[in-house]
Amino acid sequence: MAAPSDGRSASGESCQLKLKLRHPNCWMTAVTDGSAGRLLVNAVYTVDGNVTAHVVVHADSTAAVDEVVAAARASEHTYSVTEMHPRDEFSLTSRPVGKATRGLLVEYAPEESIHDAIVSKGFLPQEPLRIRDGYEFWTVATDKHRDRLREDLDRIAAENDADITIQRVATRGATDGSTVDPPTLSDRQREVFELARLRGYYEWPREVSAAELAAELGLAKATVLEHLRKAEAKLLDPDGGAAGGYERKS
Repeated sequence: MAAPSDGRSASGESCQLKLKLRHPNCWMTAVTDGSAGRLLVNAVYTVDGNVTAHVVVHADSTAAVDEVVAAARASEHTYSVTEMHPRDEFSLTSRPVGKATRGLLVEYAPEESIHDAIVSKGFLPQEPLRIRDGYEFWTVATDKHRDRLREDLDRIAAENDADITIQRVATRGATDGSTVDPPTLSDRQREVFELARLRGYYEWPREVSAAELAAELGLAKATVLEHLRKAEAKLLDPDGGAAGGYERKS
């Protein structure tokens, strides 16, 4: 069956995409590029024509967090940076990883954000946006036909001078009544699992031990192994359930 003229999937399927991207004039990628600090963006909204984002800065040290906050304040691409008291913080669906955290409300110009460009093209964010090492990491859902995904993302990239990489595409459902949701890892589980893959934990022979991962993350070895076990259970059993050890948070 041909795809509908609006580019939506004719079978009723939707897709979840993992995107890695960067674009010019972005204060978020600039302040994390070469820094040990990371950002977790929990909400983005427009007030009086400007973008305001609720951002959590997190790192393994207070010094690294302070460095990112100072860089955000000094950036020519931010209008204001307001520190939030812990009692005023929003609850997060994904918890930041690190021993030190700082909640901020940051105001900046809409033309220096790619958020609306992505959402307006039918890509709906499903998880808080994560920024590290000068890149933004998005998890989005769309009902677009797979043949249109790359075309629409290329258009967004061209219009915003952005570099967008699709890291993963997963099908979420179909009109036959079946539902296969891709596994949802907590932010901490994802951080541990991605570091394990990056360092060669799953290579044979292993290039890094659980103890070495724990030392790099500043966590106990048992904690790292537990996060890996839960992440592996979700990835191997995406339907969840007791057998897969499915949990929303660690």
